Amino acid sequence: MRLNSLALLGVCLFCTATSWAQEPTEDTQNATPGETETSTPSERPLLPERSVSDAQALEQRLDKREQQILQAGAESFLALWLPANVGEPSGAVILLPGDVENANGAAAVGPLRRKLPDAGWHSLSLTLPDPDGDPLPLRDASADTAAVPADPANTEAASAADDPVQTPAADGAQPTDSSAISPEQRRQAHVDRVMARIDAAIAFANQQQAREIVLLGHGSGAYWAARYLSERQPDNVQNLLMVAAELPDGFAPPLDEMVAQLAVATGDFFYKDQATDRTAALKRLQASKRAKLPTYIQVSMKALPGNLDVQQEQLYRRLRGWLTQHIRAAGS
Repeated sequence: MRLNSLALLGVCLFCTATSWAQEPTEDTQNATPGETETSTPSERPLLPERSVSDAQALEQRLDKREQQILQAGAESFLALWLPANVGEPSGAVILLPGDVENANGAAAVGPLRRKLPDAGWHSLSLTLPDPDGDPLPLRDASADTAAVPADPANTEAASAADDPVQTPAADGAQPTDSSAISPEQRRQAHVDRVMARIDAAIAFANQQQAREIVLLGHGSGAYWAARYLSERQPDNVQNLLMVAAELPDGFAPPLDEMVAQLAVATGDFFYKDQATDRTAALKRLQASKRAKLPTYIQVSMKALPGNLDVQQEQLYRRLRGWLTQHIRAAGS
């Protein structure tokens, strides 16, 4: 009798466990037909450019009156504007930050844009796009096709997706098919974006009726300022300031070659503490002498990493002195 009771109890427990296993969950009950068999993998959204993220942070932190949204071709970008603190401004200084900086970079661009208005100059600091010289890593298409079974109904859509016609990407977005764009094309696309932003900045300075316009580049921003003036040769920009100039990776020509082609008044400020910086500055100086450029002036400075405030003040005073003594008026 006792054995029969134990057997009956075991059968009841087995039946109860089986019913629980077969009972549909709430998610399964609410799912539409076909969803329980296959799940669509979620696509990871494309991350914005670092420069876009930096610009969004600046928009939240800085005074709205300093912010100017300029248009460069099909994309807009943030620029930071401060008017001169004098009744008769000398002109406008357009500041181009380096690759690792933003329009308010603490190393040089931010302090300069805030101090130049006290020297009688408007300041307009730009956000430059991220350098894009290297192609994106190739995507493994075989893994995608193996994970998703072929559907004859999607043949037409698949053929449309393989169409080589390219559509413009949104601001900051990167194309997903990197194999269709060569590294040279990517570099040229970056050059075009930078040049368009400098064009927009100069147009804005003209709208403010700036008497003189100066391009000031820090780090790789100095390269873009020099390249812009070398290639575009605008009549209304006759002055260039380069601070700790650097050549962006993957781009050419080198700065010493461009310096020899510049027909503008140029102030080349560099820190003499590093041997590589001294060597690069010497090449630029020698190129200016071979080209017989009387308006090229090179100024060496000592870096003060332990006292950044003093280093920034030193740079500001040197630049202010150059603007006072060596400015070339447009049209002269």
